[in-house]
Amino acid sequence: MKARHDTPGFGPWTTKAGLTHVAPPFRYIERMITLRVHLDDVTINNAPLLVAPGSHKLGFIPVGRVGSVVAACGREACLARSGDIWAYATPILHASDPARQPARRRILQIDYSADELPEGLDWLGVN
Repeated sequence: MKARHDTPGFGPWTTKAGLTHVAPPFRYIERMITLRVHLDDVTINNAPLLVAPGSHKLGFIPVGRVGSVVAACGREACLARSGDIWAYATPILHASDPARQPARRRILQIDYSADELPEGLDWLGVN
């Protein structure tokens, strides 16, 4: 994204590896889809993605409510074989625990949005 630190609703702004990043308002995130292309097997022992099924249907979840939402929705490990592709609604609550047995777990993650951004902001990546 181009740096426009005064764009309402966007933030926080950070710089990583020389690139400016910003979190868009939830109205953009709730319309996005994420794809994870697994280049290696992901087992229960090498930090699989953990999701709270159905949490994406609850709207924006403040940090203080994450624990109770996970308790209500449950927690599922997303295991995969090399070549598998997982697709999920971007706002689903997700995390991963540290690997019990560290192993390669390379993943190509693609976050897709069909929305245009305001005020000269651009999605970083392939357009």
